[in-house]
Amino acid sequence: MKLNDIVQKLNLKVVSGNLEREISAGYCSDLLSDVIANAQKDNIWITLQTHVNIVAVANLQDLAGIILVNGRVPEEATLKKAKQENITLMLTELQTFEIVGKLYELGIHGNKG
Repeated sequence: MKLNDIVQKLNLKVVSGNLEREISAGYCSDLLSDVIANAQKDNIWITLQTHVNIVAVANLQDLAGIILVNGRVPEEATLKKAKQENITLMLTELQTFEIVGKLYELGIHGNKG
């Protein structure tokens, strides 16, 4: 499934990035070291973190995109860096539990093993 598909189905607001990337799985964490250790290429990352370091982590792990939950918006520096690095940032008013459930219903599951 591509990012564009979930944006349309989940009514996400896109503030930067490329919606043509395929999603391999989902990963949910607010701890950057956990994402670095466990997220995998082309995962979609769900977090409430808004600072610029999320862009660096997404770039390092070659993630498909980031969904910011709970109505959070990226800091100005985060948005600027995301646009420079072509990292897809999406926003939702939903809580983490709700957006993860909806992604699961769409067939986006966690990494295997």
